[in-house]
Order: sequence, then structure tokens, then C-alpha cells
Amino acid sequence: MALTPFQHLDIGTLAEWFSTEEAFTLVDIRDPGSFSNGRIPGSRHLDNDSVPALLESAPREQPLVVVCYHGHSSQQAAAWLSGQGFSEVYSLDGGFTEWQHRHPGRVER
Repeated sequence: MALTPFQHLDIGTLAEWFSTEEAFTLVDIRDPGSFSNGRIPGSRHLDNDSVPALLESAPREQPLVVVCYHGHSSQQAAAWLSGQGFSEVYSLDGGFTEWQHRHPGRVER
């Protein structure tokens, strides 16, 4: 049985990381319009055009969290990013939709 190349991260743990000032990279793979309308603070938009910049600049040794709408598409992206040398990659369970529901005051616009 093969191991999953990424881990799942729940909303509560991500919120704790913000409160403890844990160093991590946060990428959002939703479409540009959705990202513009609201995102988790500190996240950067990731699409095919911005992947090279991420691969060049993001620290490989700190956690990388991938966010999508509901936590499904982010799993595929997390698996791929794990193969690019990031040591600790997470897919956010529930995605941005759950984050916004549980933390409406913590959405950047």
C-alpha cells in the first residue's frame, strides 16, 4: 500500500497556526475571480502561470498548504507539489468554503 504524498489539514489546525505564527506557505488554486472576492489571509493565488514563481521562491522546508473550494482539487495539487521537493505538503479539508463559514472575519478581500 502506497503512502499518500501529502497530509490533510483541518480548519482548526490552520487557525492555530495563524495564532502561533507558525511559518508556512499558503496557496489557493481556485479561479482568479473567486480568489479576488475572498481568500484566507496571506494566501497567494496558484495557477499554471504562477507555479514557476512558487517553485523558485517558496521555502521547501516549511509547510505548504493548498486550498481549493471544498478540499478535493487541492489533494491533486498537494500530491503534485509534494513531488516537487516540498517536505511537508497539506490539503486543507473543507477548503475555502469551510474556512469562510467557520471564520468569516478572517477572510481577506
